[in-house]
Amino acid sequence: MVIRFDNVSVRYGTGTLGLDGIDLEIPDGQFVVVVGLSGAGKSTLVRTINGLVPVTSGTLTVGDQQVSGARARDLRTLRAKVGMIFQSFNLVSRTSVMNNVLVGRLHQTSTLRSLLGWWKPEDREIAFQALERVGIVEKAWVRASQLSGGQQQRVAIARVLAQEPSVILADEPVASLDPPTANQVMRDLRRINRELGITTIVNLHFLDLARTYGDRIIGMRGGKVVFDGTGADADDAVFEQIYGRSLNASDVLPGGDA
Repeated sequence: MVIRFDNVSVRYGTGTLGLDGIDLEIPDGQFVVVVGLSGAGKSTLVRTINGLVPVTSGTLTVGDQQVSGARARDLRTLRAKVGMIFQSFNLVSRTSVMNNVLVGRLHQTSTLRSLLGWWKPEDREIAFQALERVGIVEKAWVRASQLSGGQQQRVAIARVLAQEPSVILADEPVASLDPPTANQVMRDLRRINRELGITTIVNLHFLDLARTYGDRIIGMRGGKVVFDGTGADADDAVFEQIYGRSLNASDVLPGGDA
């Protein structure tokens, strides 16, 4: 599903400019990593794609659906196709992993069935397959609260996969994880992108992780795109362009694995 930004700007109610005239095209199936400082606009960019942040001006389309100015009903239809992974996992901790993953099937299930737990066999099978894809199917009946942070994030990825999306958005998905776990989550996301061909857009703070995993890196600063290229192109000069300072050892997340 192709995503197009045509002169897109976002201005918040406080007057803060979140995005400033963004022109981008993200082809179907691409794995994109967006990097930048806090406040650079990367989360705003991701959250416009599913309408969580409304566009102030310009045109944003996802596939054949225009997001800018879309009605609530159209946004619900769009969000069924666009899965979202958050930094804080957003799981229901008191219930099982399986029940959390089945939340991804809500758009295909009546409210009554979901409330009563009358899931169709095919919904449960899709949920099991999603857990297998992230390697934690053995945790299906464990309470989410008993999992480590990395396991919880993999459950969140499985929940999105159960949704059967055309696009996956991941907003700072590894910010609260240790380096080895962060690399595992990024490997999972990249593998899913390559195996299923799902357009995937990930926000990260660390350029080193972006270089390792991104097919394409978009660097943002002050609401503008200041770099758009491959990991090989993202040298120290590009780092300074994005972050406003020179690269040093504290900016590298150890444990990377291509």
